[in-house]
Amino acid sequence: MRNLVVIAVLCAALPLAALPAATQAQDKSQDNPPKPAAPTLEKPGMAPATDTPAPAPAKKPAAPPAAAPAATEGKTVEEIIARVNNEIITRSEFEKARQTAADDAREECQTRCTPEQLQINIEDHQKNTLRDLIDQSLLVQRAKDMGVSVEPQVIKKLDQIRIQNKLASMEELEKAVASQGLNWEDFKNNIRSTLLTQSVISSEVGSHINVSDDEVAKYYEAHKADFLRPEQVALREIVVSTEGKSPEDLPDLKKKAETALKRVKDGEDFAEIAKRFSDSSTKEQGGFLGVYKRGELSKELEDTVFKMKKNDLTDILETKQGYLILQVLEHYDEGEQALPKVKNEIMDKLYSARMEPAMRNYLKTLREESYVIIKPGYQDAAGGAGNTEIQEVSATPEATKAPKKGHKKFLLFGKRSGDQTGT
Repeated sequence: MRNLVVIAVLCAALPLAALPAATQAQDKSQDNPPKPAAPTLEKPGMAPATDTPAPAPAKKPAAPPAAAPAATEGKTVEEIIARVNNEIITRSEFEKARQTAADDAREECQTRCTPEQLQINIEDHQKNTLRDLIDQSLLVQRAKDMGVSVEPQVIKKLDQIRIQNKLASMEELEKAVASQGLNWEDFKNNIRSTLLTQSVISSEVGSHINVSDDEVAKYYEAHKADFLRPEQVALREIVVSTEGKSPEDLPDLKKKAETALKRVKDGEDFAEIAKRFSDSSTKEQGGFLGVYKRGELSKELEDTVFKMKKNDLTDILETKQGYLILQVLEHYDEGEQALPKVKNEIMDKLYSARMEPAMRNYLKTLREESYVIIKPGYQDAAGGAGNTEIQEVSATPEATKAPKKGHKKFLLFGKRSGDQTGT
């Protein structure tokens, strides 16, 4: 169930450092994101493309479920380290988010970093933990104020997770979540929070950022050297898995692959068919596999796909893992790329350059309109006039948050001296 844990973490994460990913169309193949390992051919077919999904943004604030708090005198006590209007951030949430950031840093480094480089990478990922938790709280509250509802999307996302983990029912998914030590309601709330924040980002920030064709053309003319490239192909896939299936199941599975191929040939969108038919995790990106140059694929596959043109399809390829269909999403000739082939790439670059500062300005405005207080000893990298260190005091009824299951008791801290405003 390792995949389940990974999915849970991803669902809890809010990508603020690379926000365009949440708001742009999924058919922009020219983005050239890091790709899965190149597929290789077996005899006589081809080894399957890896199921590695398109990577998440490098820096991801998270709002994971609170870890089990310490017990004091037979009661569960939570230390609160920040308040955002009427919402709280507990120390266990903070520590969990720091652990998630450290895990992300280790995954990025893998075996490529020295111990010193790994430590620097971990510290870099962790430095904005509290800021990111506060940002997410502000965005979720803003979504609620706007009356945003994402319940249909929550159900859809849960079903996607169920399918990806090859579970037969939602009850099995709930049991699997519990087996990982996660609370089912918290698991769903993490997904809900992520969807709410994405909705706010899209409507309140992303919708106000426009990149004109003239700007794209000017950028292209000024950076033509950046578009001198070797011959490459952008590929996407549909995989019908045969892993763990009996020989009796194979005819039906091949029929499923044949149906998918026919529907694409009949004019249906490859990305939508991939989302419906593919068993690979690349289905979430419409089957997008990556951009490959000569030498990165097996010789047999290279000879096949580099002869193909844009939108061409392979026949069904039989692999050890299943039935595979590939489409050449784009074929880049060697040399200087024409503007139409790199237009989306340039638009994304310009969009990203504007999105991050726009997002930080939007969050600054939310903070100025909110009551954000932080316990002494904890640092919020965003700073600003809205942040106030306060002293810890005994819990008071009006300051407590509605307790979750387990009858948590929150150890609260009070307002700054002389502050008469309500919370």
